[in-house]
Amino acid sequence: MQYEASSAEDYINQIPEERQEVFKKLRNTIKENLPKDLEEGIQFGMIGYYVPHSVYPDGYHCNPKIPLPFMSLASQKNSINLYHSGIYAKKEIQDWFVAEYPKHCKRKLDMGKSCIRFKKFEEIPFDLIAELCRKITTQEWIDIYEAQIKK
Repeated sequence: MQYEASSAEDYINQIPEERQEVFKKLRNTIKENLPKDLEEGIQFGMIGYYVPHSVYPDGYHCNPKIPLPFMSLASQKNSINLYHSGIYAKKEIQDWFVAEYPKHCKRKLDMGKSCIRFKKFEEIPFDLIAELCRKITTQEWIDIYEAQIKK
């Protein structure tokens, strides 16, 4: 589901009321633990965390006017989804996350290439998400990104 939002607050106000508190808690967990250089805004119809043009002027290779995406948070029909580019781009982070997840949550991990889906909101492992946010620096993400697109 995509929302026509102009800010993170606007996005949250549009999602179903029963999700808003847990969504706010997840957003705060992310904001408190991401590298300082990243900014929050709306990207691709979701709350996005990205490398601003002031840090990485080249922007996203698909559309250089868009800041380099790193992480997104979305309310979908049946879940709250977290999209983390580092999980997709750096196997060590993915392996770490997959190994750590069962230590934090009894529910089976529901994950795609970069998408982590949370269907039971009371079981979101906030401490693990906080640690995931700290796993990669902004410069490390830029280096990984450039190494991939310049192949």
